[in-house]
Amino acid sequence: MRSTFKKALTLGLATIVAGAVPVGAALAGALADAATRAEQLAASGDAAGARAAIRDAVSDFSAGLPFAVGTATFVASDPTGFGMFEPRRDNVFKPGEKIVAYIEPMGLLWKPAQVPDKMETRFTVDFDLLDAGGTVLGSQKAFGNFNFTGVTKNSEIFATLTLDVSEAPVGSYVLRYNLNDTNSGKTASVDLPFSIAVTP
Repeated sequence: MRSTFKKALTLGLATIVAGAVPVGAALAGALADAATRAEQLAASGDAAGARAAIRDAVSDFSAGLPFAVGTATFVASDPTGFGMFEPRRDNVFKPGEKIVAYIEPMGLLWKPAQVPDKMETRFTVDFDLLDAGGTVLGSQKAFGNFNFTGVTKNSEIFATLTLDVSEAPVGSYVLRYNLNDTNSGKTASVDLPFSIAVTP
């Protein structure tokens, strides 16, 4: 089967303001210390400092997590920001309908950037289109190639990936995204099953 794929990539960054998952005494302690410091700053009227204390602590914590895919879902339209999306009602698409997926990588490795006093992280996205039996019908390496630079280790990064599989016939498929952390060499994958069907 000959397939035509088109891509539209949208990336976003946001700053995290709260949240923690205790996975170790040292990390949990650092987060608790940051929370205490943030409370003190807030009580003194320094809201910006309180927010920065929490943001930096959670960013460091998130950067230490194993590289993986967090949220991965089909969406009804292009997201407007991190976590700002409308989940698709189902995974059944009409023939010729574009397929839009929202993906959140987590645990990206940050390194010093060439720009002074800044950090950067990079990742690429490959995809495979498989039929119900697991046969690869189409694929593309480095479908997305993303580079983020900032003064902090931003933990809220997302990618919106759009595919045109208009030549695929009615049937069941699996869209497999393979994310590659350029700095660490680690990979993470996620499968999103879907089907193409003629609806009444």
